[in-house]
Amino acid sequence: MESIKNWFVDAANILFDDTKNDLRALPRTVRLQILLVLSFIWSTVFSLYVFSYATFAFGWAGVFVAHIGLIFATYWTFKQFHKAEAESSSVFKVKNYSPFKIMALVFIIVFMFVFSKGIEVLTNTNSYKIPYEGPDKSAFEKWLPFTKGK
Repeated sequence: MESIKNWFVDAANILFDDTKNDLRALPRTVRLQILLVLSFIWSTVFSLYVFSYATFAFGWAGVFVAHIGLIFATYWTFKQFHKAEAESSSVFKVKNYSPFKIMALVFIIVFMFVFSKGIEVLTNTNSYKIPYEGPDKSAFEKWLPFTKGK
């Protein structure tokens, strides 16, 4: 169990620890910009592959906002765990309910709403309201004109 925990910590360090990341020579704003551009690219690729033309805009927006939220939430959580480990104080003992913590909770709730809308778009079975009755001719009827005269 300890090895799994170490693996997760190492994986998070690769992305978010300034001393272990391959992008450590770049300024923080540039690193954040690179993560956001990568999330834009992967959201677009996933949306082009999964969504139809009718649902592309909402699906892409949901996926992209979810990526941005995931990047910020992971980064903030990782930093808070390191900060809590260094300070070793509990919010419930100190009674420090700051507006930032309340806004973080609101952000998590909004993030869950946006993510659930993306899942709703993914699980929609038919984005088109026109029923499909099937082809006008069977495969045999389509092949029949090519066989006459032989």
